Amino acid sequence: MGIVNGIQMILAGDKQADRVVPPAGFTARLTSFTAAVMSFLVVFALALSMATGRLADRWSAELSRTSTVRISAPEAQLEIQSERVMEILETTKGIASARLMRADEQHALLEPWFGPDLPLDNLPIPRLIEVVEESVGPDMEGLRFRLAAEAPGAVLDDHTRWRRPLVDAAARLRMLAVLSICLIGGALAAMITLAAQAALAANTQVIQVLRLVGAKDKYIAKAFVRRFTLRGFFGALFGSVCGMVAIFLLPSAAAEGAFLTGLGFSGMQWFIPLLIPLIAAILAFWATRIAANRTLARMN
Repeated sequence: MGIVNGIQMILAGDKQADRVVPPAGFTARLTSFTAAVMSFLVVFALALSMATGRLADRWSAELSRTSTVRISAPEAQLEIQSERVMEILETTKGIASARLMRADEQHALLEPWFGPDLPLDNLPIPRLIEVVEESVGPDMEGLRFRLAAEAPGAVLDDHTRWRRPLVDAAARLRMLAVLSICLIGGALAAMITLAAQAALAANTQVIQVLRLVGAKDKYIAKAFVRRFTLRGFFGALFGSVCGMVAIFLLPSAAAEGAFLTGLGFSGMQWFIPLLIPLIAAILAFWATRIAANRTLARMN
């Protein structure tokens, strides 16, 4: 059976064949409920994957064009080395700008770790220089050698150790989201298969009568396939819409301190969850078709 013929069968239907499958009951509610719940979970898995990817890409982009030079030296040498490092950075190709951070800015960076009451003025805090790179950055190895030679207390940090864990974490979360979606799809197909087998078993007498009057197994299976495919589609549609509404109502990324801020879809990504009902219908179609053919073959 081709895809086009399958779609035509689902859309056209057969009123006489549809009477074989009860329009309501346990199997109908189970199929629709399962499709709705699984689709709801898929929407959240997609949202988590995409939000994580956006966050990691943003952080990686921000860190990839910035560097920090930390200067640790005796107080008598601190100013001299700071001026020398600034001269080196200003004359290095590939660096757009370099700025010596003020004392209050450094205090603000340390305050979340040590608290506001720590006497930072009495501590030997290193000087920090914020470096912004051009699109084609500098030769980091050459810059490190030059700093080591002319300003021994200067250490260049290109934020590589910060970017790599972000990229790795994003890749693993995306893989976890894909695995979750595959498991949810498998669970949906399994539940629909069980529901179809239960419906076939509950209508054994009706099926035997239809066979006595000349109905073919293909005719009987078509009724089950169509009914369960539509149940899976509309159940998944309801679950997907509920999931999208729940994602939309979550706090936005601008809400400070809100839990799971930024979790959701952006722009054209909002159309991706609309594919879930179609995928659920395809799963229901094949799961029911295989289950119906196997169950009817055992009844012979």
